[in-house]
Amino acid sequence: MKIIGLVGSPRIEGNTSILVKKALDGAEFEGASVELVQLSALDFQGCTGCEGCKNSFRCVIKDDMQKLYDSLEEADGIILGSPTYFYNITSITKKFIERLYCYDTFDALDRSVWINKFEKTGTKYAVTIAVCEQNDIEDMGVTSLVMDKSLQAVGYRIVKSLKILHVFKKGEIVKQIDSIDEAFEAGKKIAKTIKLNQTVNC
Repeated sequence: MKIIGLVGSPRIEGNTSILVKKALDGAEFEGASVELVQLSALDFQGCTGCEGCKNSFRCVIKDDMQKLYDSLEEADGIILGSPTYFYNITSITKKFIERLYCYDTFDALDRSVWINKFEKTGTKYAVTIAVCEQNDIEDMGVTSLVMDKSLQAVGYRIVKSLKILHVFKKGEIVKQIDSIDEAFEAGKKIAKTIKLNQTVNC
């Protein structure tokens, strides 16, 4: 069982990173092999809409996403975190999500008919973590929604969607013990869900 943590913040060792790491700790507690990826450390671009992936489930752009695709396909689940920038995910997170478009394929004559790769190879699982400095959930905008809906569209089942408010200064999330605990429990939950899937025979 492998779970990858993906940090969509340009701030190294910031609040989003701390929460993703804590969720990975929870997953590791349940026996998962874990890996942390700082998206800002990768050299990759967004989707160009070239449709080069339409028959292969694989993006044709040669950059650091190619190695990440291998890891994503090997892993049973992911934990994706992003801070809120102007009511939305960060540009780094957006680029990553755009490049998951290759995991969908469409009927040649009717694009309302489509499937995703993991429908053929096996369901994947995800936890999302949205972070916002404001006090009201409305000020998070679509940060959480964009991550959840996008991952669902390419075949991930969202096990837990965390919405963490009132945190801005680097590292101050450690003072929110409830939020740290919530991230740890989310990591445990995704790992337990994967274990359940692996042990149930239909």
